Amino acid sequence: MICTVKQPGISIRGSDVVLRKRGSTPVQPCSLVLPSISREKAPRSLVSVQKPLHLSCVGVGNFVGSVRRERSDLVKCGAYEADKSEVGGAGAPSEAAKKVKIGIYFATWWALNVVFNIYNKKVLNAYPYPWLTSTLSLACGSLMMLISWATRIAEAPKTDLEFWKTLFPVAVAHTIGHVAATVSMSKVAVSFTHIIKSGEPAFSVLVSRFLLGETFPVPVYLSLIPIIGGCALAAVTELNFNMTGFMGAMISNLAFVFRNIFSKKGMKGKSVSGMNYYACLSMLSLLILTPVAIAVEGPQMWAAGWQTAISQIGPQFIWWVAAQSVFYHLYNQVSYMSLDEISPLTFSVGNTMKRISVIVSSIIIFHTPVRPVNALGAAIAILGTFLYSQAKQ
Repeated sequence: MICTVKQPGISIRGSDVVLRKRGSTPVQPCSLVLPSISREKAPRSLVSVQKPLHLSCVGVGNFVGSVRRERSDLVKCGAYEADKSEVGGAGAPSEAAKKVKIGIYFATWWALNVVFNIYNKKVLNAYPYPWLTSTLSLACGSLMMLISWATRIAEAPKTDLEFWKTLFPVAVAHTIGHVAATVSMSKVAVSFTHIIKSGEPAFSVLVSRFLLGETFPVPVYLSLIPIIGGCALAAVTELNFNMTGFMGAMISNLAFVFRNIFSKKGMKGKSVSGMNYYACLSMLSLLILTPVAIAVEGPQMWAAGWQTAISQIGPQFIWWVAAQSVFYHLYNQVSYMSLDEISPLTFSVGNTMKRISVIVSSIIIFHTPVRPVNALGAAIAILGTFLYSQAKQ
């Protein structure tokens, strides 16, 4: 269907068309659909259609961004009639694809985290050396990324000395948080560690308020009540409570809060992808942790413990160590990659759901005894974390 439109002032956007001004270069195309216009006579325009028109070609006389109000302007359109469903659904596939991609990120993130926590706990039960276990996790991830860069599977980041300077405090905080969480899980149940770690938002608000001078809306402060109360209830009713395990989880919370603060301040304007950022963070953390781990535990303790674990578990213990190291890096890498695709609020909600999946799966797999009041405390703390993520936006 061909129509001719003479309109004094309209904005036109074209799909798969090139709008040209006489004697000028083409303008970037975009979607154009003319809405249904009744047969009633409109002043200074002539259109006779019943359905929306999708333009197949457009020619204009004098065009700069939109049709200017001049007598000589004539917009000549080659168009065909289209149903609303055909026009309205043009952008649907991309939106659906984005949702599918985010869903895949979340499912992969949660699954990898659950698998890591299971193998990590198995290793720590048979081989209670959290400093070496933490070091192996970072070493494995660093090696994986170096191989990826060398084989061009992933593009290596372009960094400079300033980048590594700003990354250093982030790596220090990351190292402390990683080791503290591993120490915690070597002493208490995985579920208990993650219940206490769900209290991280409380540390974030307190540190930001009293050290950085930031203020928050009242709902944010109110959301801390169920977080703190739920964690406290879970702690006092834990059947296998251990102070070292409890303090490890608390220190991990505090360290990760500082990691996030340093990361936000130091990485502004840096063009490094989430995957490469975490890879660089792992490598720098490995350099920091290795000498400390040797000083705290040492090769003699590691060798003796290794022989004991192999004799008790068998060769599959080596698979456990390899699995916990690989899955630790993968789940963190996916979480950092997801930050490139989703908003902080969505990420926070996803992190809350991740803790639920880890707590439930660890209780089932390790047959962790849980009293009703302990489960209630965990539920209250996790609910508070969710409310915090909503109130903070």
